Amino acid sequence: MQALLEKLIANPLLHAKWLNTLSMMENAGARKISACEDKNNVTLTVLKHAAEEHRHAFYLKKQIAKIDDTLCPNYHLTNLLAPKESKFYLDHLDIAVSRFLRKALRMSNGWDLKFSAYILVTYAIEVRAESLYPQYQAALENAGSNIHVKSIIVEEMGHLAEMRKQINQLWKHQPEVPQKALELESQLFQQWTTAVSREVLTS
Repeated sequence: MQALLEKLIANPLLHAKWLNTLSMMENAGARKISACEDKNNVTLTVLKHAAEEHRHAFYLKKQIAKIDDTLCPNYHLTNLLAPKESKFYLDHLDIAVSRFLRKALRMSNGWDLKFSAYILVTYAIEVRAESLYPQYQAALENAGSNIHVKSIIVEEMGHLAEMRKQINQLWKHQPEVPQKALELESQLFQQWTTAVSREVLTS
């Protein structure tokens, strides 16, 4: 991953597309959180998480101007890396986790399934963010870039701590449930990084 990040950062267009892709995925996460909200039982934690994911999307998008403010003005496919894999990353993870919950835990379609999938998907994504953003920050520092993601790292650490509390409350005696979510996300991440690497190497 580090070699891929170094190659991305060294190429202005690829770097802009990388930031734009991360922004799009953060925005997709924020919208998915909002879509999972109950109309009445909305907690401060959920609102905070959605707001911060939107802020991350905005922040990452804004960083593109430090490279070239004419690059990647929107989320059109031509402005993204591995657009197919990136656009449907969260959807595919949500579908896979929901399928697992229905099969392994006999959960039926409804609010409980939707909320449980939201918790597990968010947990898996935050675990990934805890790894990916520090690697990206390290690569930026090594390259002497004026772009940084330190504020995102701090907030993602807070998100993960909150999700771990909820995971422990729901599946304290079933650790295989959150572990399965991590495994499903890991498979998708591998597919995504393979697609990104293929595009970077052919650019």
